Amino acid sequence: MHVRAGAAAAAAFMGAAGLLLPTSAAEAASYADNLMVVAHRGASAYAPENTLAAVDRADEMGFSWVENDVQRTKDGALVVVHDATLARTTDVEQVFPDRAPWNVRDFTVAEIARLDAGSWFDTRYAGARVPTLEQYMRRLSRNHQKLVLEIKNPQLYPGIEEQTLKVLANEGWLTPPHLRDRLVVQSFSPDTVRRVHELSPGVKTGYLGTPDIADLPEYAAFADQINSSYTTISPSYVATIHAFEGPHGKPLEMLTWTVNDAENARRVVQYGVDGIITNKPDVVEEATRD
Repeated sequence: MHVRAGAAAAAAFMGAAGLLLPTSAAEAASYADNLMVVAHRGASAYAPENTLAAVDRADEMGFSWVENDVQRTKDGALVVVHDATLARTTDVEQVFPDRAPWNVRDFTVAEIARLDAGSWFDTRYAGARVPTLEQYMRRLSRNHQKLVLEIKNPQLYPGIEEQTLKVLANEGWLTPPHLRDRLVVQSFSPDTVRRVHELSPGVKTGYLGTPDIADLPEYAAFADQINSSYTTISPSYVATIHAFEGPHGKPLEMLTWTVNDAENARRVVQYGVDGIITNKPDVVEEATRD
């Protein structure tokens, strides 16, 4: 049972008052100093989400960690896009008006490459494309960035876990330096997170959600992180997460999402979270480094 022995675990389970907030200003400052700020879908408040432009914008702003979403095309290519449909973030309805509901899995990678994935956000980004995962990884490597990769809608794409890991391996992202501190693979599907851990035990993994405390021993067997919405967490829940050890023998971590304002950024830092996933990394950085 992946739980650290002693008072910390017991206090976390009981929601002890002493764990509700940092015990001192110094402790709160320590949380902020070690905070991982992750640019959600790239710097998506400032450039079209999940595009290379958003990755570059995060890099220009000085943020090394970015998050993305991976899905699969009709002909088996992996592309970086959030929604199951292309309608919200591309001009697919104009280019292919008779192909509703415009699901990613119903289009080939060549068809998707024709789409404008930037104009919806701002005309300055007209012509931005939906990148393949290979293109995305190469841009991160060029920028010396780090990645929290989300396998999206895995129930639609059997075998996407193996395929994603193969691309990461081919692009040089499963080497010891990358596995040590440059890559996290996460999903809302516990089966997918478990599968990634089984296929490549060295990969750091994250489960997206807020599991019941009683279920945490099961998750700790295959997930290094429990990454929860900031609206669902409390100081005692974060402390409980930290009381467990993950599959690599280290305390479970928590990245919380999607925090875009200073007040909530400061609040979750006081909870003791390990990182914040945000559309506005500059806002979070400024708020938590005061």
